[in-house]
Amino acid sequence: MAPATLGARPDKSGTEFAVWSSRASKIELCLFDADDREIKRLPMARGDDGTFQLHVKGIRAGARYGYRADGDYDPARGLWFDPDKLLVDPYAIVIDRPYVYDARLGTRRGQGSDTAFLMPKAVVTALPKSSPAQPPLFQPGGLIYELSVRAFSIRHSQLPEKDRGTLRALTHPAVIDHLKKIGVSAVELMPVTAKIDERHLPPLGLTNAWGYNPVTFMALDPHLAPGGIADLRAATSALREAGIGVILDLVFNHTGESDECGPTLSLRGLDNLAYYRHEADGRLVNDTGTGNTVACDHPAVRDLVLASLRHFVRHGGVDGFRFDLAPVLGRDDNGFAPNAQLLAAMRTDPFLSGRILISEPWDVGPGGYQLGRFGPPFLEWNDRYRDDIRRFWRGDAGLVGRLATRLAGSSDVFAGETQSRSVNFIAAHDGMTLADLVRYEKKHNQANGEANRDGHDENLSWNFGVEGESAEPRIAARRAGDQRALLATLFASRGTIMLTAGDEFGRSQRGNNNAYAQDNDLTWLDWATRDRALEDHVAALSALRRRLPALRDTAFLTGKRSDGDGLPDVVWMTETGLPMDEAAWNDPGRHRLAMVLGSAGEGRLAVLVNGDRRSSTFVLPLRDGYRWFDALDSKASAEAWRLIEGRAVCFMIERAWGEDGGEPR
Repeated sequence: MAPATLGARPDKSGTEFAVWSSRASKIELCLFDADDREIKRLPMARGDDGTFQLHVKGIRAGARYGYRADGDYDPARGLWFDPDKLLVDPYAIVIDRPYVYDARLGTRRGQGSDTAFLMPKAVVTALPKSSPAQPPLFQPGGLIYELSVRAFSIRHSQLPEKDRGTLRALTHPAVIDHLKKIGVSAVELMPVTAKIDERHLPPLGLTNAWGYNPVTFMALDPHLAPGGIADLRAATSALREAGIGVILDLVFNHTGESDECGPTLSLRGLDNLAYYRHEADGRLVNDTGTGNTVACDHPAVRDLVLASLRHFVRHGGVDGFRFDLAPVLGRDDNGFAPNAQLLAAMRTDPFLSGRILISEPWDVGPGGYQLGRFGPPFLEWNDRYRDDIRRFWRGDAGLVGRLATRLAGSSDVFAGETQSRSVNFIAAHDGMTLADLVRYEKKHNQANGEANRDGHDENLSWNFGVEGESAEPRIAARRAGDQRALLATLFASRGTIMLTAGDEFGRSQRGNNNAYAQDNDLTWLDWATRDRALEDHVAALSALRRRLPALRDTAFLTGKRSDGDGLPDVVWMTETGLPMDEAAWNDPGRHRLAMVLGSAGEGRLAVLVNGDRRSSTFVLPLRDGYRWFDALDSKASAEAWRLIEGRAVCFMIERAWGEDGGEPR
């Protein structure tokens, strides 16, 4: 059976149900009434390809259903068939309520009661006819804004209370105005599909706040999207009208069924051996660190993943996708391959070709670090950029060469290519916030209930001698300056750049670098007390990047002369105005660098980086008929030099000067 026919599809006379399993001896369709009572249990006919199918007359959109699968039960051999477990359709588009973890969902066959009363039910849904997919608004080189829908909007006082914490929040003018102010090209929504809490969280009084623990790949989480896919479509339409694209962060590497002690919710109960990867001895492979690994090399899984992506393009209107722990998508028994069938299909599928595809190019499996290996058109999260920029601004020795490489697009990572596929970021959802990088030397994860053992121990952060908040004006000023310098470095970098929501106005998680379980004011953005001066600084940086092609270009900087004005695309200089030579590049004490870009559309652009604590005068190269101006302040000008404060970045733009000595042309 073609994968497009799986799921529940209402027609004129009823609904066609179809689900796949290669090993189940029997699958029954279970129908439920509005009071959650099971009213029918109907056997499904098995086809030669393992598709179980049944057409039920009179069943219309809105009907609620689940499946029960029977067969051999031997968990040691990966067989988990148990008709007492109600299973959610993997192709479900809507579920009637969120998943709630309960230990009884994981009981062994014969040891527990029926789980139907604990499980959400899939809802038969009639989708509108999809319109042709519009080309993505987002283009590489733009600004991606990573956000958690709930944390981003739950405390926004300008939003209607009923819409806070939901996708509908993204349709409101106050939100769109903020995104436009800081020049967002696309929002990247942290997972909005239906998820379940990890089993260790409820006893701690915690819940999964980030959403990286999915059960069903297409159904949206009812908390975030009470209106289902229509809510996502409304958000993408409103943002598109404002010139902003939408990228979904999706998790296809594992599910919330976890390890052998986890709940049986869907894929495990239908065909555990097909949907998850296993060792030769039958144990679940754990390349994700979450207990299981989805078998993306299996045809049934490939079909499910591709169907999910098509669904979000056709009916959600999204620009593209970011894939969590993406090496899993290209791994089989022989390891990772960039041309694996699933990755190849994403490149060529009629609905997906041309979509924005972004990989998080690492997992914890063997050979799991694959930065630079996904190949075009994939953009890739670049942790080398993150770490090198943090180390430089922390003051580590010998980093000026790496700084230049990262500013120039990380050609060392994407060897043999001409365009940078780097997604440059300094902070993301996972780790310290930008503000906390300059406030905390150590993680402070006690609120997570794991005695501060979780999360990375090394954050490449610094605190100016005081851990956490400080009322000392001198320390506060230095921290504010470092945040501005970090942000300026990001906006000066070749490739795509990413900012995590709230980092533009100084959000803090009080040193927690693994706040996945903190659905509270630790992660909720505080719009009332935001640092508006820092926000304005980000808006100015973003406006400059949008205005100057030399900043948002993705071609690697090479130092070669262009065919147009004959200027090199970049010249690297010391603060004295001399070209960087081998001695300067290898000077471990050097923390200053000038990047002079050959053409910014208006003239040359100089990015002056002073990573030293002392102020420094930078000498600027002069051309007849041109003068230098502060690129962020059109009223300020300079001669052939500029004084840069310690630990700061300055943008200078070259403009032609009128022959009569008047205003620049």
